[in-house]
Amino acid sequence: MDLGTLVGTLGALAMMIFGVLSGGSGMDTYADLPSLLIVVMGSWFCLMASCSIGDSVGIFKVMGLAFSVPNFGEKGIITKLMAFSDKARREGLLALEEELEDLDDEFMKKGLRLVVDGTDAAIVRDLLEIEVSQMQDRHASKTGGLNMWAALAPGFGMLGTVIGLIAMMKNLEDKASVGPNMAVALITTLYGSMIANWLLTPIIAKLRSNDSKEAQVREMIIEGILSIQAGDNPRILGMKLVAYLSPDDRKEVEQELNNK
Repeated sequence: MDLGTLVGTLGALAMMIFGVLSGGSGMDTYADLPSLLIVVMGSWFCLMASCSIGDSVGIFKVMGLAFSVPNFGEKGIITKLMAFSDKARREGLLALEEELEDLDDEFMKKGLRLVVDGTDAAIVRDLLEIEVSQMQDRHASKTGGLNMWAALAPGFGMLGTVIGLIAMMKNLEDKASVGPNMAVALITTLYGSMIANWLLTPIIAKLRSNDSKEAQVREMIIEGILSIQAGDNPRILGMKLVAYLSPDDRKEVEQELNNK
């Protein structure tokens, strides 16, 4: 569980609730089912019209990804690539073929198989970078759906407000109902803003950050594979790859390298 996403989302909600209660209003003042249906379901169905039913239903699963911590195993990848480098220098690149069957990382397996098959380094890089590019395109498609929803929700909030105002204007002779009806009309704008700014926009930012980290790990694997193909010393390879790590992880891996 990603505590940053969870605590941030719940914390922001708590601050809004605190603001409501501090203002002397009850939570029931801000609860209106028709407004909620107009904003949430209306914008979601409009999202469905812009993509496919599968994508619009699957968007909730995509949102859930922001609440899990991705583990790309950078330190384990570096250790594994260094071991492959050492074996390739001692026994030759063909000796890596027997290691590929037990390799869980399909991206690394594909790259190493190309190397074992004697593929030119430039072609290996091009093929693997196409994989990274396509991965990022798939991720962008998913976050693009969320981005569309974040754009639609405030618009439906304003639409709901206009609907409420029209109903209020037709009943102006009842002076006592003007204030309550105005409040209900404005609730839809509140809901639209909440969905876009409290929920969807932060989730989009988190998913884009995770995409950037995964792409960086893939780039690290590419550099490691090409370094193995070039016959680099395992220690040199390790020094190349630790540059992709955060400062804290880098210190830990460098310490392990120095102890070998």
